[in-house]
Amino acid sequence: MSKERKLTFNTSDLTEDEMYKLLIGSVIPRPIAWVSSKSQDGILNLAPFSFFTVASRNPPTLLISIGPGTNERIGSIKDTLTNIREVKEYIINMVPESLGEAMYRSSASVEPQKNEFELAGVTDQICKLVNVPAVLEAPISIELKLDRIIPVGGDHLVLGRVECVQIDRTTYAGNYKIAIDEWKPLASLAGDFAGLMPSFSYEKKHIKETSHEIP
Repeated sequence: MSKERKLTFNTSDLTEDEMYKLLIGSVIPRPIAWVSSKSQDGILNLAPFSFFTVASRNPPTLLISIGPGTNERIGSIKDTLTNIREVKEYIINMVPESLGEAMYRSSASVEPQKNEFELAGVTDQICKLVNVPAVLEAPISIELKLDRIIPVGGDHLVLGRVECVQIDRTTYAGNYKIAIDEWKPLASLAGDFAGLMPSFSYEKKHIKETSHEIP
């Protein structure tokens, strides 16, 4: 008698950590939101989050999910959520392969008073419409104002309205398009990372004109 092709894991039979491992290894690759925020006292914070996507095109809204603090990551996660909730402004900086190590350094658990721009070795840049600095070296920085925070279990979905987008000239392809091959985005896997280049496309003639599922 042959074994079944697929293994089955029921959520009710798993611990939270076991389910988490299955999710982060399955939902890949994930973009990295390198979030810069500022406390009410003006202390800068910089932390990466890979539960990140576009929530709405109109109004333009981005979503990040911030998990509960753990012994390993309590500093950056707790500070980011607190800062966004209190100041109501923040930046999502996109992470290229060239800034991978800097991004990873900023994920360390440090005291709330520590300036994580300095820890990561990157430069804070004054923004246009929000009073929180961006990462100067990031190819794309998106300025946001808090729309709402939605608790989901022990996590928090943070929805932010896009106010302004800053793009390096070398990353801009014209006609409001991004030269993705130029900035080489870094993706998050299950504890590891991966590059996504070179990109490729499929012949659009093979896709029904009425389909809008793949932007």
